[in-house]
Amino acid sequence: MTQIYVDRVIARQLERHAEVAYAMHSQLDAIQEVADELIRRLDSGGVLYTYGNGGSAADAQHLVGELIGRYLRERRPLPAVALVGDAAVTSCISNDYSYDEVFSRQVEALARPNDMVIGFTTSGTSPTVVKGLAMARSRGACSVAFTSTRGIALAAAADLAIVVPAEETARIQEMHLVALHLVSELVDQWATAC
Repeated sequence: MTQIYVDRVIARQLERHAEVAYAMHSQLDAIQEVADELIRRLDSGGVLYTYGNGGSAADAQHLVGELIGRYLRERRPLPAVALVGDAAVTSCISNDYSYDEVFSRQVEALARPNDMVIGFTTSGTSPTVVKGLAMARSRGACSVAFTSTRGIALAAAADLAIVVPAEETARIQEMHLVALHLVSELVDQWATAC
């Protein structure tokens, strides 16, 4: 590859990132709503459960790290669990039932009406994420989809949703990270003031 070609490819990726980041202004109310609801549930003793597949699993773990650890401010740890990290549980469910049940079974066992369940999915059609959020709703927990324009049906089926206005997986994942940081910022402010 020539340097000119590489420069063009990288420049176009950065330009597209900036376009989608700017378009995320359309999701500011949704981000505020998710943060407010999470704060309300944490304040009343609830727990956040979160999950996703592949890069979205890393986003789920990242959000949990921001809540149990800290985002920017010293504050108390907040109760959050990523449902992606226990190999014994995920492999047991996958083997004995189906991989499609890997999150819904955990949500059924753990989620209570005071809790929030966030599913990360770039496609919005992953059966594991769809079933997990459906189980959250049936358990009375607040179901939240972090998805994209490809996941409009999932967003409509969830209680709350942050919908990245893009279809490219890399851009969606980048904006999921931005959104989870913005939620973390608002939760951090609340938890520091308590």
